[in-house]
Amino acid sequence: MFLQKGVFRGCLKLEKNLYPYDPESKKLPFYLAGIGGSGFQGRVSRPQGYLWHQIFFCGGGSGILEYENNSINIHSGDYFFMPKNFPHCYYPEAENWDIRWVAFDGCACDDTLDKLSMTRPAVISCYDDTAMEKLFDKMVSSQETDILYCGYSCSGYVYEYMIRFHRYMDSEADSGKSKQMSMLLPVLRYMNENFRRDISMTELSDMLGITPQHFCRIFKKNTDKRPNEYLTELRLDEAKRLMSDSTVSIAEAAEKSGFRDAGYFSTVFRKHMGMLPSEYRKKNDS
Repeated sequence: MFLQKGVFRGCLKLEKNLYPYDPESKKLPFYLAGIGGSGFQGRVSRPQGYLWHQIFFCGGGSGILEYENNSINIHSGDYFFMPKNFPHCYYPEAENWDIRWVAFDGCACDDTLDKLSMTRPAVISCYDDTAMEKLFDKMVSSQETDILYCGYSCSGYVYEYMIRFHRYMDSEADSGKSKQMSMLLPVLRYMNENFRRDISMTELSDMLGITPQHFCRIFKKNTDKRPNEYLTELRLDEAKRLMSDSTVSIAEAAEKSGFRDAGYFSTVFRKHMGMLPSEYRKKNDS
């Protein structure tokens, strides 16, 4: 059980590495290639990557994970996933760095990881769940006590371990996206209320106290649209509403919905609607 951050029971205090030798296991969809750990993890540098996928857990202390141009602090309670053949390096920040790892592969492993979008390194935090610890314990115990069937039982444990990591990864991503959406709500409300006039990216980003570039990235990530695309859609919806009134000219509808130039309005309208404003009005009047 996770008693508190970095304090554990059972096999998580393992001070050895186990590498099962079972050629038959390699025919399974998933197999345990190795499991182990140390409370005094040293530096590991793998410029060519590792031959198996790995999931690591930090049980205490802190260290650094490096890959590509990333340098990530790993603290107690953090898990990180490293796909096979992916160049990386990790090392402690202090003398005591408690690291546990599970290495795995299998004939269905790569395809499953691809479907789970686990093709790149990932770091997550999990402080209050016992499932990962129990699965780790079961894999160690099976290797030490169940000589005949450990390959088969660990195949299931590896799959469950991998799926649970993915579940936490998704939850963390959803939580981060939810926080960003909450941050964007005042901006979205402002855009919905003021789309009829010119709005600059600087004006919107200043509302959040971030740069226009950072604002555009967050907006696109959370809405699947660029800020200008979102404003254009608001203006087009308003223009279509106005054009449903036959007493409002197309030029007037364009101006009142935020388009300052009727020619530009026609170009944008045709691009999004597949027809000119006049054709749209004729179609909806018939």
